[in-house]
Amino acid sequence: MTAAEDGRAAGEADMTRASSNGTHGALFAHAEAIAAPRRWLALPTSMALHGLAAAAMVVVPLLLAETLPATDVRAFFVEPMTVPAPPPPPPAPPAGGGVKRAVPKIEPRAGGLVPPVETPTAILPEESIDMGSLTGDPNGVEGGVPDGVVGTIVADQASAPPKAAAVAPIRVGGVVHEPKKVLHVAPVYPDLALRAGIEGVVIVEATIDEHGRVRDAKVLRGVPVLDAAALDAVRQWVYTPTLLDGVPTPVIMTVTVRFMVRAAAR
Repeated sequence: MTAAEDGRAAGEADMTRASSNGTHGALFAHAEAIAAPRRWLALPTSMALHGLAAAAMVVVPLLLAETLPATDVRAFFVEPMTVPAPPPPPPAPPAGGGVKRAVPKIEPRAGGLVPPVETPTAILPEESIDMGSLTGDPNGVEGGVPDGVVGTIVADQASAPPKAAAVAPIRVGGVVHEPKKVLHVAPVYPDLALRAGIEGVVIVEATIDEHGRVRDAKVLRGVPVLDAAALDAVRQWVYTPTLLDGVPTPVIMTVTVRFMVRAAAR
């Protein structure tokens, strides 16, 4: 193919392309001209259709609704509360004056004092009491009350102070400590037991009073020949007083008395 033929072919191709582009452009312009008026109608039409649909959704259920079921309604009637009427007011006092109060009558008692009902206008002198002779009785008891009344007893005027209640003895142990011995008396060995060579231990239960002296003693375990000598010795022992909360208190404790022939022979 020559160069002339190539140029002719290229020119025909360009004409075909230009003709095709012109045809498409004309079609687009025609379509745009047809669709332009429809765009203005699309928005009102869409709003109208949406409004109809919304109205149908509201109205149709109301038209097709069935009759509502009857409900059982009960009414309760309460009787109103009756309020009692207030009490009547007290009667008005008489116009003649104030209210007079009744004065109780007090019967005087024989031999007693009665308070006055009305205020006295004057103070009357009291009646004197016969105190007897103020010079005393020359035959009175020596050591009596000075200027005493004849016929009276001294013990009636000055009574003795009450005696303190006896405190029961407490057994030694725990918080109650054993008192300290301040006086010890050795037992006297019986001659019969000493000649026979009898030895042993005597356990004695002693009751010590609040002054520290042995008030009572008894044998708990011992030897018959030595028991009496042990008790005689224990009753002479003296202890310090036992104080319980600062108060002297009697106590009970056990003591041991030993009898040994060797110690007695010295």
